[in-house]
Amino acid sequence: MKEDKDARWFELECVPKEYIFPKEYRPQNLDSPVCDSIPVISLAKSKAENGHSQPVEEILKASQELGFFQVINHGISEKTVTDAMNVLKEFFDMQAKDTTTKTAPHKKGYIYTNSTDFAKDGVHLWRENFKHPCHPLEECIHLWPDTPTRYQEVIAAYIVEIQKLSTRILEMICEGLGLEQGYFKDTSEVQFLSSNFYPPCPDPSLTLGILPHVDPSLITILYQGGSTGLQVMKDGQWVNVGAIPNAFVVNIGNQLEIISNWKFKSAKHRVVTSTHQTRRSIATFVNPSPNCIIEPAKNLVNELEPTLYKASQNLVNELEPALYKPSQYKDYVLHSNAFGDDTATIQNGLR
Repeated sequence: MKEDKDARWFELECVPKEYIFPKEYRPQNLDSPVCDSIPVISLAKSKAENGHSQPVEEILKASQELGFFQVINHGISEKTVTDAMNVLKEFFDMQAKDTTTKTAPHKKGYIYTNSTDFAKDGVHLWRENFKHPCHPLEECIHLWPDTPTRYQEVIAAYIVEIQKLSTRILEMICEGLGLEQGYFKDTSEVQFLSSNFYPPCPDPSLTLGILPHVDPSLITILYQGGSTGLQVMKDGQWVNVGAIPNAFVVNIGNQLEIISNWKFKSAKHRVVTSTHQTRRSIATFVNPSPNCIIEPAKNLVNELEPTLYKASQNLVNELEPALYKPSQYKDYVLHSNAFGDDTATIQNGLR
């Protein structure tokens, strides 16, 4: 895609001081090779293994060991994804030309933050971000931007396909965990979309696109096009997640970690910048409904008290007490400040 050279980002020859993180937070080993150990799972496979289809076994293993995987042969057309990426590029290009725009008015159904608005401990992230609710879809569409003129139509079509994919993946997770089919049917929706624009950076070793974090979702489905920059914590080290054409990155969120009683892991991840590459991504967060009670699934825990679990060494491999207390999802979001400065606004916009 051709870049807009008039945008403020492309005039910078060095990293402004307000974007420079303290040394302990700066990314290291940026020249390390792209990691090829992030599982890539084809959803088209059907060979049965251990009573499950091969994709189910692979998703189960990836979710237990890392909490991150990529899916291919997922059934979403390349045109649907390309249209969504293009219309979001148009949106960010429009914001760059309108230097008076900072954050969208609260009466709108979306939040746009440019580089000068989003900060952490006085340091700005090297990105622009745009997010909005997506559920119920028919009630949210008219609150989305009306320019570019095709934004609402294109993104709605994308969200419909992501909802289908997320349902499919969660059903495979149900099968892998031994939960009844449809366990997530009434408690999982594509609640909101968050899109990011990361321009080239004069010195990526000084700044970050997104700080290390874990997602407060059931699962997050990310499309990153052909760009790199996403890193995940694996065995105490940051490793790069390669950009595979027409693939979606799926990561396990906190809520699924709770429901699985810590059988699945919610992995810490971040985004680093590049000197020569523009990164654009679309993250869709598949969340429980705000009033949903989140707790370990009943058939994954034993009702005996944890004290008995600890005392009975001969039963350690059999008993699995609940490791998390029940909590309403909306309470979890607010108490953990899950979406930073935008937490209250996002929570109020969710149904």
